[in-house]
Amino acid sequence: TTSHLDEVGRSHLSSVPPPPIPPPSHPFPRQLPLKPFFSASSASLFSFRAAASQKRGFRPIQFLFEHLSEHKGKMHSEYTSFGKASRRRCSLATASIAVNAVLLLVGASVYLSSGAADLSAPMRSARVMAQRPSGVKNIAAGLAAAGLSSLSFLGASKALTYDEFQGLSYLDVKGSGMANTCPVLSSGTTDVKTALKPGNYKFDKFCIEPTKFQVKEDVGKGKKEFIDTKLMTRLTYTLDAMSGSMKVGSGGAIEFAEEDGIDYAPTTVQLPGGSRVPFLFTVKELNAKGDISAFGGDFSVPSYRGSTFLDPKGRGAATGYDTAVAIPAGGAGDEEALGKENNKSIKPLVGKAQLSIAKYDPATGEVAGVFQSVQPSDTDLGAKVPKDIKVQGVWYAQLTQA
Repeated sequence: TTSHLDEVGRSHLSSVPPPPIPPPSHPFPRQLPLKPFFSASSASLFSFRAAASQKRGFRPIQFLFEHLSEHKGKMHSEYTSFGKASRRRCSLATASIAVNAVLLLVGASVYLSSGAADLSAPMRSARVMAQRPSGVKNIAAGLAAAGLSSLSFLGASKALTYDEFQGLSYLDVKGSGMANTCPVLSSGTTDVKTALKPGNYKFDKFCIEPTKFQVKEDVGKGKKEFIDTKLMTRLTYTLDAMSGSMKVGSGGAIEFAEEDGIDYAPTTVQLPGGSRVPFLFTVKELNAKGDISAFGGDFSVPSYRGSTFLDPKGRGAATGYDTAVAIPAGGAGDEEALGKENNKSIKPLVGKAQLSIAKYDPATGEVAGVFQSVQPSDTDLGAKVPKDIKVQGVWYAQLTQA
């Protein structure tokens, strides 16, 4: 009967192994390590069918997990082998850190030990307000900051004369900080009143190098004093390549007028409390009068921001919105508290500077001295009250007979 033939066929099929499975027509990509998995699990597919035909309560999921656990050690990639990385007792990074730590300790000890000797060393007459680190302190600071690589920059911060500056290449000056310094005057005389003859002069290569910045702040009980600050600007605050005219009268009277050159530099200092004060350091259009010992006058201080600068609400002096968004004109926007924020002003302010001549070389026409100026800080286009900034430093120029 039909049922009897079905039972005979089933028993015959269970005793005959299934035919082999042909490989896939589209093999997997070479970069995927899937071929070993199929080769290791091809036998499991036959046992899976046999178990399914012999057991009535067969659980396929449990069977697969048991089989995979048995063949777990056999499933490995034939393309790559990942061995255990060998451990090094001392790597290059560890050695570098150790060397730099030793250099830091040595440099710090030499730097501190040389501090007492520098305090007793006399200051140069031509650079009254500025001191340069000694050679020992340069070595110590270089070792502590950059290790052995800084040895090539020894003596980079040494003050140089104008002729020494001309003998340097771009690579000599790059990264050394010398571009932010003014030349020093190593020759000449301090009897400037006798050596500087009366007449009309043109000065060129006028350079001003600040060495100290102070801000006038309230120190208590309604008293205001100039306090020291921390410079936040990089070495780009020196004024250089300025020119103008100078008239020397009988008795040492001097009329000094700055006309052109790089006569402004944006600068920022930080107060002890942490607040920062930006200002435009300048001696633009300086017109000074006096004698050789001290001649001073007023100069113009341009706005720290330009007329096309826009604040966070899009307001500017020459462009942008007239008022802030959601503050209509003629209403709350014209109140005194908001009027300064809406009405931008780029009106230049006034500063005062005083210079003195410390040395003069009649052979080369070089002159050097010290200066002090007091100027206002940034006003945020008229929205803030400016602070008084006192700047002290040295200056250098070359005089030619007009």
